[in-house]
Amino acid sequence: MRMKFFTIPALAFDKTEGELNRFLAANRILGVDRQFIADGVNSHWCLCISYHEAESSPAAVKRRGKVDYKELLSERDFTIYSRLRDLRKRLAEQQGIPLYALFTNEQMATMIQRRVSTLAQLQEINGIGEGRVEKYGRAFLELLEQTRVELPAKAEENGAT
Repeated sequence: MRMKFFTIPALAFDKTEGELNRFLAANRILGVDRQFIADGVNSHWCLCISYHEAESSPAAVKRRGKVDYKELLSERDFTIYSRLRDLRKRLAEQQGIPLYALFTNEQMATMIQRRVSTLAQLQEINGIGEGRVEKYGRAFLELLEQTRVELPAKAEENGAT
């Protein structure tokens, strides 16, 4: 386990927000401790993030030559991932196309990790183009939203203290 610290100015967070989001997307986050420091125009958030290094990225967490998403994702996120796989299978069977023609396992895991909630965010995922977004995006986003409501994140997964 490693730790990384971020200081995010309350009034000018744009630069650090992007850095923080890239870091969160690239690593398996174990916990987030946060503290708001109130100091007028110098107010800021201090974040201490405990994580596993990029070895827990989809390309690195492998068993028998395949990514083990049960190890990569939290229990809640793996439940969502399983539901996305079921939806993908159902749609692929209806249309007589291979599963990967909809979305790959890695793309679905990325949807969950990035907490995708719009068609534009879906299209930002590597390998997902406008055609897939138009054909399948709404169905996947609806399922993601439904599961977020049914399976609310635990406080520690959201970084609450």
